[in-house]
Amino acid sequence: MADTRTTADPIRVMIVDDHALFRRGLIMVLESEEGVDVVAEAEDGEEAIRKAEEFAPDVVLMDVRMPRVSGIEATRSISEVVPSAKILMLTVSDEEEDLYEAIKAGANGYLLKEISIEEVADSIRAVVQGQTLITPSMASKLIAEFNSLAKRAEEKQQVPAPRLTDRELEVLKLVAKGMSNREIAEELYISENTVKNHVRNILEKLHLHSRMQAVTYALREKLLGFE
Repeated sequence: MADTRTTADPIRVMIVDDHALFRRGLIMVLESEEGVDVVAEAEDGEEAIRKAEEFAPDVVLMDVRMPRVSGIEATRSISEVVPSAKILMLTVSDEEEDLYEAIKAGANGYLLKEISIEEVADSIRAVVQGQTLITPSMASKLIAEFNSLAKRAEEKQQVPAPRLTDRELEVLKLVAKGMSNREIAEELYISENTVKNHVRNILEKLHLHSRMQAVTYALREKLLGFE
């Protein structure tokens, strides 16, 4: 469905965070902003998905770590059912893996809660205008990580790739598709703990430190059997 918003319309925002006090403070600030209208709030990802379908907000402010359904899983669902919504992660998590998974799930930005609450309204306007926002410290980590991977790949061009078992290659391929440990366990009919062990072994064999690094390395080295 085409976006029927006009520039004269207020930006309709939904706030998703499991801390009620944070939601209240954010609502108070945003309601004082001209052209911004908070239409809904949710305390976990499950409620967020339901309310996104009901209210069809222009922007969703989404926490990452929440009970029941995580912000990343909710982002993936909302991106499918309400594709017009811009999703801006607002979180305390500075883990590169969370950044990678959030963007992969369809997020339009990733900001840490270290920003001042007054900056949130400007960020909302920016994503509505089509910008992708990433907190500078997170962007720096991402760039440094990819540079490190590129350098490591150059240094190891003549070194044979570490030997992964058939099962490890299966797990790595599903990780590359953005599946969670739980989803991989269901797909392969194994326990979630077994998946965690496989992922740990993959990282150790490849001398890497995160799932994102493993996927990037695997794609670069063509370990997955697809382009």
